[in-house]
Amino acid sequence: MKRVLIANRGEIAVRIIRACQARHIQTVAVYSTVDRDALHVRMADMAICIGPGEPQESYLNQARLISAAQVMGADAIHPGYGFLSENAEFAQQCIDNHLIFIGPTPETIALLGDKAAARTAMQNANIPVIPGSPRLTDVQKACQAASNIGYPVMLKAVAGGGGKGMRIINGEEEMKQVFSIASEEANAAFGNAEMYIEKLILKPRHIEIQVLADEHGHVLSLGERDCSLQQYHQKVIEEAPSSIDVESRATLQQLARNVTKTLGFRGVGTLEFLYCAPGQYYFMEMNTRIQVEHPVTELITGLDLVDAQLGVANQEPLSLQQSDVQLDGHAIECRVTALAPGRVSGLHLPGGNGIRVDTALYQGYMIPPNYDALIAKIIAYGPTRAIAIRKLQVAISETVIMGVPTNLDFVDQLIHNAKWLDNQFDIEFIDEVVKNRRSHHDTSNVQTSVSSRIVSGTK
Repeated sequence: MKRVLIANRGEIAVRIIRACQARHIQTVAVYSTVDRDALHVRMADMAICIGPGEPQESYLNQARLISAAQVMGADAIHPGYGFLSENAEFAQQCIDNHLIFIGPTPETIALLGDKAAARTAMQNANIPVIPGSPRLTDVQKACQAASNIGYPVMLKAVAGGGGKGMRIINGEEEMKQVFSIASEEANAAFGNAEMYIEKLILKPRHIEIQVLADEHGHVLSLGERDCSLQQYHQKVIEEAPSSIDVESRATLQQLARNVTKTLGFRGVGTLEFLYCAPGQYYFMEMNTRIQVEHPVTELITGLDLVDAQLGVANQEPLSLQQSDVQLDGHAIECRVTALAPGRVSGLHLPGGNGIRVDTALYQGYMIPPNYDALIAKIIAYGPTRAIAIRKLQVAISETVIMGVPTNLDFVDQLIHNAKWLDNQFDIEFIDEVVKNRRSHHDTSNVQTSVSSRIVSGTK
């Protein structure tokens, strides 16, 4: 592998460029017309425009990406996260055009990208799954399935992710009102209108296990992350390790290794679970790409997950055994989002011991309206959760982004919340925080996640 085209933008494109540079691999940036002055374009060894700002005409245009790789002499493509990262057709297109796809096989992506098929695969591997339905295209069948499972239920897109098409349904009348809307949203986002239903698990924690596997049959689990702080099904704060009980942690990691090996998975992947209590957890989905929150795992393991992706794609065997994986310290990531497009007129990012910032921002950068609202990730690391929290609080207070509104004030409120500080939270935590503030008529400083306000290109 000598030259990698990065089929993405923003902070993840910058992250991949840096990993390639460390391996002396040349990089090719692709960009839309609105991203002409983006940081990833400036950092790459070479760059090529692939179309206008609309994602369908640029970052989601498979033919243009393949052509760009061929024109620029790339021998591999890294999809990052979002966009085409979990698109089996694109992975196959790369292979058909003699390009290395830095990720799992198309067959694995297709299996795990189909949420209904993935549930069946996990059941066959003896992993507990949430009670649910087969794939659905008819509202009457959806009502029957929900009645059998018992309300409330979660309506989900079979090909979905990132909250697209996802709805909480409390009764049959609501199902009749919402099903077609959610199905149309899923079709627009993923090209697949099929839905399925899961039993709604109340107040769980969202726990995910990071796995890494090569094509020689070696599989590692790299600890777990707690991603429970979410709003509109979008993660806001993630941390590693979680505070779940030791026995469940060990069991989930073993289950993750087993199913990863059974599936013949290669590369980095994440198995996501809902954790209710010791010994009570349910599989949700497996993501076949690098995660937005991968830095917290890197900080507590000392591993470079993007470098690992490059090594696996280069057919290198993993150099570590499971016993070599040691988890040390605590890491917490906050996602900084823009509440509107605009030009960054002033910028100060935090630093110091234990602080990492992944971003593509620079002073004068114009944030376009076409893509995901994520503009930076601020990550703090310390020997204990308490120390990591204090470092994060200082880092967030130090951060200045002028010219565009952001969610920084809201994040600052969250990381000073007494219940979060005391590790007393679940996936409904942020919704309850916002609701409580509104009930006290104190909404002046409450900012919300606005991925839906800016057209999303990632999940």
